[in-house]
Amino acid sequence: MKTTTVISILCSLLVFLFVYTALSKLHDYRGYTTDMYNQPLPHWLTVVLIPVLPVAELGIAACLITERWRITGLYLSLLVMLAFTLYTLLVLFHTFRYVPCSCGGMIKSLSWGAHLVLNLFFLLLSAAGIFLLKKQPPADAIPFSREQDYAENL
Repeated sequence: MKTTTVISILCSLLVFLFVYTALSKLHDYRGYTTDMYNQPLPHWLTVVLIPVLPVAELGIAACLITERWRITGLYLSLLVMLAFTLYTLLVLFHTFRYVPCSCGGMIKSLSWGAHLVLNLFFLLLSAAGIFLLKKQPPADAIPFSREQDYAENL
């Protein structure tokens, strides 16, 4: 399979994740805000995160769709998935006074352990996408062939 195809598949999976989670938050905004206020986070941070998360998720998805912004989208995806993974680990290690409820939508039915696996999966997809995209030659690069190496000097 070509590298560009693999990158497209990785980005498509990430786009699906971010669009799904953002739309599920926006679809049940009241439930989403209630869930966010039940998280063991400082109030000021919750107030900031409530509007920022769905917008950021849609923004990351838009970056991943656009070839020019794809690498930025992959780095943002890596950063967000790392933050979600660290938060999940804090929950699993009982760092907070109580175990908060999980995300909305279909993902809400997952245990925190399953959340960790899902987060790690998408974290690895983001890292793999960055690695593969950086490994590719730039689109405007002139391909080198051995025959050109032996061109006649004039």
